[in-house]
Amino acid sequence: MIDPGLKDKVVLVTGGNNPWGIGAAIARAFAAQSAHAFIHFFRQEIDSPDQEQIANQSLEPGLGFFFEQQRKTADEVLASIRKSGGKAESWEGDLRNPLNVYRLFDEAEKAFGQVDILVNNAAEYVADTFLPADTLGKETQLWEGGPAIATIDVDSHDRHFAVNSRAAAILMRLFARRIIARRTNWGRIINISADCAWGCPKEISYRASKYALESYSRSAAAELGPYGITVNVVSPGPVQSGYISPQMEEALIADIPLRRVGRPEDIADTVVFLASEQAGWITGQIIFVHGGHRMALGQ
Repeated sequence: MIDPGLKDKVVLVTGGNNPWGIGAAIARAFAAQSAHAFIHFFRQEIDSPDQEQIANQSLEPGLGFFFEQQRKTADEVLASIRKSGGKAESWEGDLRNPLNVYRLFDEAEKAFGQVDILVNNAAEYVADTFLPADTLGKETQLWEGGPAIATIDVDSHDRHFAVNSRAAAILMRLFARRIIARRTNWGRIINISADCAWGCPKEISYRASKYALESYSRSAAAELGPYGITVNVVSPGPVQSGYISPQMEEALIADIPLRRVGRPEDIADTVVFLASEQAGWITGQIIFVHGGHRMALGQ
């Protein structure tokens, strides 16, 4: 059996409260390797124009179900880790607030001591576009029952970049300072991006903020490498984190060569590998975990 060398390492994972989500799967995967998982989370209230329809969809995968998971604390995820004998703690904070970004490492260190691995997974998402509202016609929502598409403004721009790039960048800075000061010459940063980060109509700020995260990651890999810190990006394709209805899944898999949507564990397995000793000479890379989705689209 290969030993990834993660026993007793401390991993900080942002955005880990959705039990079906990627962050939760990452925390569970590290705990299974005897690492200590500190889970950041923030309960999100997502407005939808069809609240009654969403409420009726909250019992099976789909937008209603997903919104319910996003409103949870991390308690369910913590319980699943502890039931399996793992160690995990959590803390809630809105990363749009810079004070919470700076406080996060202090909370993690109070729980488990020095952080060895940082996983920037938390994300802000609102569908937005350059088009004015009166030109959208019937395309007022990307998904039936989902939030309305908004024309980009200061708020939709800033809320994405505050979480998806600024918070991640500052957390990388705080992590690097601690590793360099300790002179351990070992650290791992894994940032979660998104397929099509180079640009996607009607999701313009979300994708652009993820593209900025990829740029920060490459720069960090170059600057932090001399201190033994690797920095890599995992870019997922469509992953069933609770939002994919059976109808949506059927439409998605037609463009995926492996003929299934992703599972959160698919992403978690890649993250654990990038944190492992076996990935010690891999840095500055973007790993696409999408069942061939981009290949099928010819990109």
